[in-house]
Amino acid sequence: MSLRRYSLPLNALLILIAAAGFAAESGSFKATDPGPRDGPPAAGGAIGGLTPQQLALFNASANVFQEVDSVDGSLPGEKGTGLGPSFNMNSCSGCHNSPAAGGSSPKVNPQPAIAVLDGAANTLPSFISVDGPVREVRFKRNPDGTPDGGVHDLFVITGRTDAPSGCKLSQTDFASQVSAGNVSFRIPTPVFGGGLIEAIEDSAILANKASSAAAKAALGIAGHENRNGNDGSITRFGWKAQNKSLLIFAAEAYHVEQGVTNEAFPNPRESAATCDPTSGYPEDHTDFAAGGPSDVTSFALFMRMLAPPAPVKSYENVSEGSIRAGQKLFAQTGCVFCHTETLTTSGSTISALANQSANLFSDLLVHKMGAGLADSVMQGNAAGDEFRTAPLWGLGQRLYFLHDGRTSDLLQAIQAHAGDGSEANATVDRFNHLSEGAKQNLLNFLRSL
Repeated sequence: MSLRRYSLPLNALLILIAAAGFAAESGSFKATDPGPRDGPPAAGGAIGGLTPQQLALFNASANVFQEVDSVDGSLPGEKGTGLGPSFNMNSCSGCHNSPAAGGSSPKVNPQPAIAVLDGAANTLPSFISVDGPVREVRFKRNPDGTPDGGVHDLFVITGRTDAPSGCKLSQTDFASQVSAGNVSFRIPTPVFGGGLIEAIEDSAILANKASSAAAKAALGIAGHENRNGNDGSITRFGWKAQNKSLLIFAAEAYHVEQGVTNEAFPNPRESAATCDPTSGYPEDHTDFAAGGPSDVTSFALFMRMLAPPAPVKSYENVSEGSIRAGQKLFAQTGCVFCHTETLTTSGSTISALANQSANLFSDLLVHKMGAGLADSVMQGNAAGDEFRTAPLWGLGQRLYFLHDGRTSDLLQAIQAHAGDGSEANATVDRFNHLSEGAKQNLLNFLRSL
């Protein structure tokens, strides 16, 4: 076949190219989530600038963060102690695992295996699956109709080979709570860059809150800080920014998720005496004999010195130009008014954290997210439809989105921000009015983070 025979004048060819581009834009081409970036984890190591002593402490703390707990530490590969009597997971890194220790839910959920590990006889709740996210469950209401909001552990140690003789603690009846619509789910929040977030002064958060006031108001964006009820300082960790510090965040999770009492939460939750072999509380405590730190102190130190995720300039089939264009659109649509790109830390006893630009893409405030995302759980002064602006650093390799992990698709996550009463409605509307190519650039940018 002769190409010359079928050649067209230049003007006609340009018209056809333009027409084809219009057809792709208006019909066949649709923006899609590029999906998690391939390649090695862009996070999981120590933040740069640590002293040799700090780096050694980080590495030791990382080992504790990944330690597997059992009831009494007698089982091979499970040398940690204090698990249960009820629990959701047997190690910190079991939940915070993807793309590296300190991240969020892994692709393969370990909870089904944990449910029957070492002879345990737990029934898997309907909302937990191997190919779904790691989840904890909260109940919205108590039996008498008053607000609950607390975590109800999925599993019990009954039947495990290391459980005390006579332990007969029963699992919670989750099926009836699901049928009654009384459940709310949470997935693990990534803790990368936690020390930088902790080192941001309250005044910096408030100054950012007050910035661009007219532009935010025009889009219906308000937001407010969550605060500690005692000293009035701003809290910032957790899905509703309900925890003040990494130490409190770690201690509460150790108690709630693994059932281990500690120096911040020294008293056991509900348990049967026959299921608790401890000779005293707290189970996790400072090692007075050896002078070593408690587990929760190690968890906090690991998170505090954990590096933030590193963004990329290009990846796979996505160009640097597309990412740059997407970043501009991220600002133009108004996303940046909640997902603030950078907040600056103040002084810190860890010099690597002092006076640094934390590119977290969050204002650390809680915002009304509408009826579709509301979970009816109040924490601090965060209402049942309010959530902390999730930091977006590391988004490029994240597998599950939103507080309950309901989607793995960035596009669906963006659309879920809109709903009755949501502060994000106008911003999502701006996104929806972008061309498909522009939407693609914005999605490509998000997956570069």
